[in-house]
Amino acid sequence: MQPSAGQDLPHTRSRGVHWISTAAALGAVVAAIALVQPADASPGKSAADRRPPATPVAAPDPAAAGYPLTCANGAKTDVISKVSGDLDGDGRPETAVVVRCHSETGTPPSGVYVLSAPEAAGGAPRIAVTLVNPRDNRQISDFRLEGRTVRATVLGFSSDSVPQCCPDMSRGYSWEWRDGRYVALPGPAANTV
Repeated sequence: MQPSAGQDLPHTRSRGVHWISTAAALGAVVAAIALVQPADASPGKSAADRRPPATPVAAPDPAAAGYPLTCANGAKTDVISKVSGDLDGDGRPETAVVVRCHSETGTPPSGVYVLSAPEAAGGAPRIAVTLVNPRDNRQISDFRLEGRTVRATVLGFSSDSVPQCCPDMSRGYSWEWRDGRYVALPGPAANTV
């Protein structure tokens, strides 16, 4: 016998079990999508920005870079210290370097630079940012990389009468990549070295 219009068939009635199983299936699909999405996915980064290069890229060579130092008597520049790693999270290594003018005697001011890959194949690494400008007459010690954070002790002078050999001020610094730029994070100031 056929049901009359407006009558429900027994197999078409929705029951609580039907709704619970539908909600559970939908929840499983949403959870699977969340698990498949990369942990670093964010609305501001495209998949291409997060993807590492297809072939491994060598860290920029600090010996091949040019530095904006004006050295007396045409002296060459010395790379005092270097660390390499993916500092900005783009999947390509950068190199952070401490550089100063060469001197047989004395201690010239140091500069700290972050080098990125050359713009063209076979080109020189380029300076992405200056973290410490040598014009500020600072010296650098304990230069290191911890994860993606560059750390150093920055040494300075309390007055012009302090000899260049013997800085009397010290402060720890960290530099981190945040919101598309390197941010300097000074530690507590130490009064003397």
